[in-house]
Amino acid sequence: MSSSQYVILRKDNFDGFISRLSKLQKLVAPVSKGHNNFSFEEVTSGEEVAVRYIPTILPPKKYLMPQRETLLEFNVSKGLESTPVVEHEKTTIFGVHTCDIAGIQCLNMVFSTRPRDFNYLTRKGATTIIGLECNDYCDEYASCALVNANLPNGGYDLFFTDMGEYFIVHVNTQAGEDIIEAAKFFEEAGDDQLKALASLREKKREIFKNEVPIDPRKIPELFDKSFDSKVWEELGERCIACGNCTNVCPTCYCFDVKDEMNLELKGGRRYRVWDSCQVEPFATVAGNHNFRKERAERQKHRYFRKFRYHVDKYHRLFCTGCGAGGAAEPAWLG
Repeated sequence: MSSSQYVILRKDNFDGFISRLSKLQKLVAPVSKGHNNFSFEEVTSGEEVAVRYIPTILPPKKYLMPQRETLLEFNVSKGLESTPVVEHEKTTIFGVHTCDIAGIQCLNMVFSTRPRDFNYLTRKGATTIIGLECNDYCDEYASCALVNANLPNGGYDLFFTDMGEYFIVHVNTQAGEDIIEAAKFFEEAGDDQLKALASLREKKREIFKNEVPIDPRKIPELFDKSFDSKVWEELGERCIACGNCTNVCPTCYCFDVKDEMNLELKGGRRYRVWDSCQVEPFATVAGNHNFRKERAERQKHRYFRKFRYHVDKYHRLFCTGCGAGGAAEPAWLG
């Protein structure tokens, strides 16, 4: 570790840091909603920020691909006139866990593949990500070690690790350096603090172990062999096809595109909205043919999208082990 890449923030200065950061641009962070529920929301003070939290109601991907997003506005009163729309705002997301950072890395790959998604990439370019390390499992449903998402692996501008009386912060990009310079609350990390961080990471390797007794490298092979397994029927019988699992998943990115006329019927807008492969209309095509009509087929498709298909295309699993999609998310592998 190079000390030039690490700084520390004393806990006494945390509130001042958050307050100053909120004045630079829009700042969102995990906030307690009561009853052990958390949500990323706009904040202006450190007192609002939950530095220990379980996966939020919706992942921070909602700031990179909003649930509802205008793509263009059109007018048909004099022929057809259309204007592309790219809704974006400079935003800092503070307190992003490694599982959610891994999810954003997955989305970056998907939307950077041709045809590139200009709306997503514009918004991503206007977003600063500040990670926050989990020193222990955030809840009993996490399986982040299985998918190698329990330790930081890039994808952030700054990364905070709670060391008790202070945070040690990895500065990873120029945007991160700019925040450090503007905040004025940081000091250079010393050798003892770097050793303490290395010791914490070593302890984490003992705490975080493969949550499912399988070699992760064999997961794609396991899916190849289980394509016709009865486990999909069992999952289909338990599924109620609500689509909530895909809403809370940090790597799900399917959407529908709709046109909406205004009240005068002279114009309107085209927008996209989150969609789910788990609801019956998703796979319905012309002629009212549905190529994934049964819930079992839709469940199988979802799992293969996480653990098999994207391994071939992007060379990584698209599950980040957050556990937000249900307590049984990868448990059937055992």
